Amino acid sequence: MSGVPEPHTGWTFITSHARVLAAIAENQTARIRDIAAHCRLTERAVQKIIADLEEAGFLSHTRVGRSNIYRIEPGKVLRHPAEAEAGLTVASLLALLAQDEAYRTDRLHSGAPPRTEGG
Repeated sequence: MSGVPEPHTGWTFITSHARVLAAIAENQTARIRDIAAHCRLTERAVQKIIADLEEAGFLSHTRVGRSNIYRIEPGKVLRHPAEAEAGLTVASLLALLAQDEAYRTDRLHSGAPPRTEGG
């Protein structure tokens, strides 16, 4: 089946849950299929992650016809004790991810070389 993401081994800095949340923040009406492609995850993995996020109160959805409209709870404090103690919220995480995405997009379109350590 085409469209199945390539397997990834090892760890990453950004979790799949954060990737899915960021994809939903970009498009609150995105289909699971589109979120999966954007995040390079399987549709089944995305369904599980969305269920996790909803169960924890970070996300909710409203059914409109055959589509979902997702709503992120921006004021919800992140789960890790260090982040919770600092009062870091979903909004702060998404702002950081969006800022990095905008930076990378700007550099890609300007033809600038990739950023290196310290720069």
